[in-house]
Amino acid sequence: MPTPSFVLELRERLGHDLLLLIGATAIVIDDQDRILLHRRADDGHWATPGGIVEPGEQPAAALVREIEEETGVRIRVAELVSVVMEEPHTYPNDDRVQFLDLAFRCHPVSGTPRVNDDESLEVGWFAYADLPPMHERLMRRIDQARAGVSGWFDPDRTGPWTP
Repeated sequence: MPTPSFVLELRERLGHDLLLLIGATAIVIDDQDRILLHRRADDGHWATPGGIVEPGEQPAAALVREIEEETGVRIRVAELVSVVMEEPHTYPNDDRVQFLDLAFRCHPVSGTPRVNDDESLEVGWFAYADLPPMHERLMRRIDQARAGVSGWFDPDRTGPWTP
């Protein structure tokens, strides 16, 4: 899925300035306790799928849409796992962004995992013991989802983010 049109419109006005966006992350766990992952086309890293919540869109609806677009798997969103303000990120084109990320435990309803758009190089189910290397924050969310954690936030990060 290309950059949402509302982000492109904001970029026309803001240039490369920091843009706060709402992200939604799906921790999709099937009946065999496998986790759905995709290998990102932009950086080649394995990650949990997700995307940007568009204006007027509910986060759960955004996840259902994004996961099916990216992986071909239709999901049911079960529960909020965590709410985290990510650290600011600068893309190669110098656009700066910071995500308020909402991670949800999800279950597959139908579909077979496949590369379904240009955002992924590979898509598949992984047993926990066979998870490929990925960012620590994603592993933490997977662990939280598997442990049944809900509504987690970092109580030690209550102030504004500072570099």
